[in-house]
Amino acid sequence: MTTHFTDADVRAVLTYETLIPAMERALGDFSLGKVVQPVRTTIPVAEQGGYLFVMPAYAQGANALGAKLVTYFPKNRGVATHFATIQLFKPETGEPLASMDGSLITEMRTAAVSAVATDRLARKDAAVLALIGAGVQARSHLQALRQVRSFREVRVWSPNSAAAFASEHGVVAAADAEACVRGADVIVVATTSMQPVLHGAWVADGAHLNSVGAALPDCRELDDEFIHRAKIFVDSRAGAFAESGDVRAVNRVDAEIGEVVLGRHPGRTSASEVTWFKSLGMAVEDVVTAQLVMHALTRNGEKS
Repeated sequence: MTTHFTDADVRAVLTYETLIPAMERALGDFSLGKVVQPVRTTIPVAEQGGYLFVMPAYAQGANALGAKLVTYFPKNRGVATHFATIQLFKPETGEPLASMDGSLITEMRTAAVSAVATDRLARKDAAVLALIGAGVQARSHLQALRQVRSFREVRVWSPNSAAAFASEHGVVAAADAEACVRGADVIVVATTSMQPVLHGAWVADGAHLNSVGAALPDCRELDDEFIHRAKIFVDSRAGAFAESGDVRAVNRVDAEIGEVVLGRHPGRTSASEVTWFKSLGMAVEDVVTAQLVMHALTRNGEKS
């Protein structure tokens, strides 16, 4: 019988200290062509306004093979909007190795990839972090980005839960989105909005922005002024042009973040540039993270 690992098992062993470098390697391998991965399959559940995504990948460099099934139901109330399961297989034979809950993996690997992008693209002296959104991704990004930059001030804004988030995490609740973003060096936009919530006029020269919502072609988080102003980095060109409403609106990508990791693109080239990393999430990130978890747990004797 295939071993199943729960989110509690994942939480016991997965840390940003190990995950961020693993994601950096995975992003580099993807841009090197060492990952076999189609653009995710999207199945709409029209009656509920939800989606099922199918995300397989074979990471040759990491010798990891698997797939994630993830649902996104943005109208959910009282339960999470995302649920996920990951299945790993033995690359040599195709035998099932393990299954695991994928919700925490999705949360943490998304933030870890943003941390890779922030480390590569944000100014070294970045000191003010702005979070638009106060959900699980705001929490995970706060934890992950603190691994790569030392922030003297962190602000958060959301229409409903900024105050509670600020109290829990010891940060500042901004009065509105503009007040949150003005003067920030690093910005995270992590919302379920289908319309722009960030305006380019608010963003200071030299800022770096990570956007992780708006993962459908008809959704936007960022306005036209911002997307035309910024230098654009993505996890996958194919994925961004197929799925990101923000990228499709500007119809331009400057580089994959993996190309920056590999030294094939310089990334930021001046202190005044505005850089933007559009994260859609890739199956290779999930499969490599799941393998990291499986190895840690089996090594520790948690499961057999």
